[in-house]
Amino acid sequence: MNWFSKFLGAGGSAAAEPWPEGALIVDVRSPGEYQAGHVEGALNLPLSELAVLAPRHLPDKDQALVLYCQSGMRSGSAQQWLQASGYRSLFNGRSPGAVALRLHRPIVRA
Repeated sequence: MNWFSKFLGAGGSAAAEPWPEGALIVDVRSPGEYQAGHVEGALNLPLSELAVLAPRHLPDKDQALVLYCQSGMRSGSAQQWLQASGYRSLFNGRSPGAVALRLHRPIVRA
């Protein structure tokens, strides 16, 4: 495995799995981090508010979700919480750069 594969999270991790077409991209970073640069089309649901925001913004528990944060830690925590809450199709995309690269989407700065 080369350094680029490690960056993208290859080698048996969720980031290496194929993502379903039409997956919703969810940025679980703070609003300030989101404004500083997020994947085009990503929904911002901060991890600290996920329990309150998920039922309203993610009503379909079968919807495929690709979660990301800065390093993959918060998105991993969000993935665990969502899975425990009944969500069934979850993928940890790790970072904005990794998700943008994989989906061929730009990073948007507000």
